[in-house]
Amino acid sequence: MTALFSGFESSHVDVGETTVFIQRKGDGPPVLLLHGFPQTHVMWHRVAPALADEFTIICADLRGYGASGKPASRPDHAPYSKRALALDLVKMMQAQGFERFFVGGHDRGARVAYRMALDHPDKVERLAVLDVIPTAEAFRRADARFVMAFWPWSLLAQPPPLPEQLLCSDPAAVIEDALVNWGSDPSSFPSAVRTAYIEALRVPQAVHAICEEYRAAATIDIANDEEDQRAGRRIRCPVLVLWSADSALDQWYRKSGGPLGIWRAWAVEVTGRAVAGGHFFPEQNPMETIAELRSFFVRASHVGSRQAESD
Repeated sequence: MTALFSGFESSHVDVGETTVFIQRKGDGPPVLLLHGFPQTHVMWHRVAPALADEFTIICADLRGYGASGKPASRPDHAPYSKRALALDLVKMMQAQGFERFFVGGHDRGARVAYRMALDHPDKVERLAVLDVIPTAEAFRRADARFVMAFWPWSLLAQPPPLPEQLLCSDPAAVIEDALVNWGSDPSSFPSAVRTAYIEALRVPQAVHAICEEYRAAATIDIANDEEDQRAGRRIRCPVLVLWSADSALDQWYRKSGGPLGIWRAWAVEVTGRAVAGGHFFPEQNPMETIAELRSFFVRASHVGSRQAESD
């Protein structure tokens, strides 16, 4: 992956319970980028280098994924809850010298990112969530379309060992199904990228960790989301919501105001729009993704500069 992240510095950061693998480049305001399933930090290979011209970019593998640590789980799946994964990354960013930072997350990474903003509001300055609605909302609104379209939610949350055995039996088929059936153009994924995703799913410990993360989503993550809603806790920082045009998110939730309408019940300040491309639009449509993220994070940087000058 050196060629995909030319000039980036790779390291494993000890965060106590586990280690977090990161790629880092740049010397501007810090931006943490988080991936989803069935990917790793490699998903940012077209976006991160461009943003590193203006920001300190840190691309991380989530706990259990890629080259990050894969600690043992528990019967309640708490070690793979979004709360646990978010805390890993807060500690990692502190170890990198950043007490406050911007976060952008796609898919599962977006779920970790918004949990981080709720649990650590003093750490997250701006939040970008790509192609998701909150976990509790997704389960609450789930129907036959949801079950048929997004098989990982139900399949990977089943008790072990069946989901693990199915994923391990043919990692290449899992990757190809995701790239083809989730609305993306398969030609957007170079062979080196596909190979990286496939090889990551050949590690049994990683597959078990991923399934535990999905089990946590169906249990403890929902409970944490619902507790926040009952308590009236909302995301305080500005939130950018991007989603795939003409996708399930774009069409299914129109009666609720679409993704923006749903997120406005969870956050104080929400903006965003649909982006051309399938679910993996950061790889299929990197230029538009880069433009949106740059604009969103640069606005905060300019505000911070003006405030510093006035002080």
